[in-house]
Order: sequence, then C-alpha cells, then structure tokens
Amino acid sequence: MQTTPQYQAAFLEHLKTFTCDKEPKSLYQPIHYILELGGKRLRPVLTLMTAELFNCDYKKALDAALSIEVFHNFSLVHDDIMDDAPLRRGQQTVHEKWDINTGILSGDAMLIMAYQLFENYDATIFRALAKLFSKTALEVCEGQQYDVDFETRDDVTIPEYLKMIEYKTAVLVGAAMQMGAIVAKASKEDQQKIYDFGRLLGIAFQLQDDYLDAFGNPETFGKQVGGDIIENKKTFLYLKALEFSNAADQHQLKQLFSVNLEDNSDKIETIKAFFVSTGSAEATQKEIENYTKKAFAVLDTLTISEAHKENLRAFGTDLMNRKV
Repeated sequence: MQTTPQYQAAFLEHLKTFTCDKEPKSLYQPIHYILELGGKRLRPVLTLMTAELFNCDYKKALDAALSIEVFHNFSLVHDDIMDDAPLRRGQQTVHEKWDINTGILSGDAMLIMAYQLFENYDATIFRALAKLFSKTALEVCEGQQYDVDFETRDDVTIPEYLKMIEYKTAVLVGAAMQMGAIVAKASKEDQQKIYDFGRLLGIAFQLQDDYLDAFGNPETFGKQVGGDIIENKKTFLYLKALEFSNAADQHQLKQLFSVNLEDNSDKIETIKAFFVSTGSAEATQKEIENYTKKAFAVLDTLTISEAHKENLRAFGTDLMNRKV
C-alpha cells in the first residue's frame, strides 16, 4: 500500500496531463483554475487506495480517480454559483473570478470530460463505471435540490437532512471507492461493501464539514467560516439546537435563520453560541463519531487483509479528526 501523500503525488502528476492548454481559453482556463486550487483530493485518493486494496496496480485506476475529481469540482463550480459563495479553498470562486455564464459553461464541459475518461477502459469496466457514475451524478443533483429546498422550509427533520447529505456528498465518496474496486475487478459483494464503507464515511465527512463551517479556523478551513449560517442552511447543528432548545430560544433561532443581513458577524456569533450552549455542537461531534464507527463495522466483512483494514481505519480516523 502507498501512503496518502504518495497517492496524492501520483494523482497530481496524472492531473497535469489533463489540464493542458486548449482553445477556447475562456472555456478551459476556469477548468484548470478550479482543478489546480488544491483541496484534499479525498475522492481520487480513495479510488486509488481501493484499487490497491483489491490487489490491483493503483495506476490502472488513475483515470477513474480523475473522473471523480473532475465531477466533484464541476459540482463545486455550480454549487458556488447557487450559493453566491465568494471563496473556494481560500481563493476566488470561478464565477467571481470570471462571471456566472463562464462558470455554468465551464462546469458543463467538466461533466462531459469526466465521462470521457471512462473511454480509456475496456468495455466491461467502462459499462460498470458509467452505470455507477450516472446513478451517483443524479443522486448528487437530487441532494443539491434538497439542500436548496431546505433553505426556504422551517420544518426540515434530521432524517431528511441526513438523506440530503448522503445524496449530495456521501454517495460520491462511496462511488469513488467502488470505482477503484471495479477497476480492480473485485467481487460484486465486495464492491457493494466498499461502497457502503465510503458512503458512511462520507456522511461523517459532511457532518464534520458542517461543524468546521461554524467552528473551523478560517485560515485552514479554506472557505468562509459561517457560510452555512449566512445562507440560513438547516444543518445538523441547527436542527439539533432546535431540538434541544426551549420555545423562546427556538423562536429566536428561527428568526435569525429567516433574515439576510449586510453584516452577518453578530448573527454568526450569536448562533454559534446557541450551538454550544444547547449541546448541539457536542451532539454533532458524537454523530460524526457514530457514522465513522458504522463505516468501520463494514470493514470487518470485507475480504481484504487485516493490514489493509487497519489502513482504512487510520484514514477514517484522520478524517474524523481533521481541521480543514
């Protein structure tokens, strides 16, 4: 097994072959920009790692890993437009650096380019990858629509929220791992299990992202801290705070989440104080741990070596404890 930095280095070398100069530059430059901004490269690393878990040369999975990363970044470009987000990974978002129309069109091109990468595999693997990718891409769109819908609803439940983050974020993590298993020609049973491991880990990952959005360090988090609060998003933190609050505090929280202000600094600090005082912040951290443990339970049923299982546990533990 390679280390995570080794997978990242191999992936970045492969990425260089993808982000070559093409015309028209006004279409391709934003694509190069978003792909070269960095990020954790979580999904492609998982694709490469999974291929090697099932005794395949991880280099054979580089195009599948690249496809996942291109699709993920496509979704970020469009999400940032929908959220009117100014920052991505500490830098200007594509629509801010260029304009909205460029962001839409360059994002569309990225989605097509993600599919094209499957053409580098034989017919059987191509079909399996494309089928999984299409299912996942549609679920991501469904999750994004749930996210948008929740902004104008005041009756969102915790099960609804967990379904939303499963579709918007977690299924792509699961798919990244299953793609590695597909390239490695693992059994159908193990493909499904590694997908479930990734999906559960993805839910923990998104809950951690929600937590860091409120309580992260802006210098390391890479996004605007408090962005979800500004957007009035009904995150797990918010829903748990409502559940744990008395009627008066519930009313105040709902009021704060119904307004859009020029200066949101006071709003952010007031709501963060609610998250802490109600126990919501602590409950969110416990839920992150809960989903991570569920993911680890799947490992025991996989037909891979104990050493490989330990590598996955270490990876999941690092994600649970991350600060970025």
